[in-house]
Amino acid sequence: MKKNLIEEIGSGTKSSMIKKKIINHYIYHGNSTITELSKKIELSVPTVTKFVMGMCKSGYINEFGKLETNGGRHPNLYGLNPDSGYFVGVDVQPNMMEIGLVNFNGDIIATDSMKSFTLRNEIACLDYICNYIVNFIKNSPISMDRILNVNVSMPGRINPDTGENFTYFDFGDTHLSQAIEKKINIHCTIDNDTRSMAYGEYMKGCVENEKDIIFINLSWGLAIGIIIDGKLYWGKTGFAGEFGHIPAYDNEILCICGKKGCLQTEISGLALKRQLVDSIKNGAISILSSKISNNEDITLDDIIDATNREDTLCIEMVESIGEKLGRQIAMLINIFNPETVILGGSISQTKEFLLQPVQTAVRKFSLNLVNKDSTIKLSSLKEKAGVIGTCMLARSKMFEC
Repeated sequence: MKKNLIEEIGSGTKSSMIKKKIINHYIYHGNSTITELSKKIELSVPTVTKFVMGMCKSGYINEFGKLETNGGRHPNLYGLNPDSGYFVGVDVQPNMMEIGLVNFNGDIIATDSMKSFTLRNEIACLDYICNYIVNFIKNSPISMDRILNVNVSMPGRINPDTGENFTYFDFGDTHLSQAIEKKINIHCTIDNDTRSMAYGEYMKGCVENEKDIIFINLSWGLAIGIIIDGKLYWGKTGFAGEFGHIPAYDNEILCICGKKGCLQTEISGLALKRQLVDSIKNGAISILSSKISNNEDITLDDIIDATNREDTLCIEMVESIGEKLGRQIAMLINIFNPETVILGGSISQTKEFLLQPVQTAVRKFSLNLVNKDSTIKLSSLKEKAGVIGTCMLARSKMFEC
């Protein structure tokens, strides 16, 4: 079934495009009748009926009984057959790796995480990632030949169309997606980690019926994922969302990108840690004081935990980051006029300590007529947004029209 489906949707024929549209509809809208489907993809009912019946016969679509209506004939409901294919998503982060398996319907079948992982720009690290993928699939309840696509999300400037990551593993003549595909022997796609998190929230998280969304990934760095009219926005070559590298400050602080004064030199986990350490060394008191005085390394988790334990200094630092971030979100709201702004990434786990100063600054610095359209909320998927989003992308990338 794997070979047939990939061949059918990848042939480029008119028939394959219609099948993509049908599958794409069921991915985003769930089970529906043929009449609803025909209106959505703008094809006649007889044409859609022919294709749906054929895809039922092939096993990609199931009939799910009658739709209850107020009188008249009860039309049949159709939707994706959960067992007709499976997809793997791999969320690669600087200090951990998480992997998930979903069925054709987008239901999570299995997950695993690697907490002791460190992302390094080395061939050995790429081999490690590939071996992790292969071993996960081997230990899963699904055989490898039923996996239709593996999608890998990771930090960096990524062109999903060409499969290149210009930040990590950009060596040799083979693009990253092709290199991974060759090593694991399964079709592979790649995308940026923040975009995957945004997609996870859109498909399985706190988004309800909103179509225009800005997702803020506030972790060690700062980036955004953009969804316009229900579709991820990549930009021309996939580099949209480099929010943290706006030259916003005249602070002479060197950013990881090599330039000075970038937004994330003041609004990020790196900035939060730097500011906290400097304050403690200058005499401020925190429950983290002893670790810093003993030259022990502190993690972002340490700061988040201290904040949620109501450490006054950490709260002040998070609130300061939140106020600065709110100013910048006000600018985004003025530009994009989104329905929803989602605060995600690890620092969002400080919850109201971050959310309230963000909301206050947004009200203060954005246009009232514009900001009343936008709801600012915390990510509901939290640390799972990345792996869920990359799993969902592993599926949807196969059926983009």
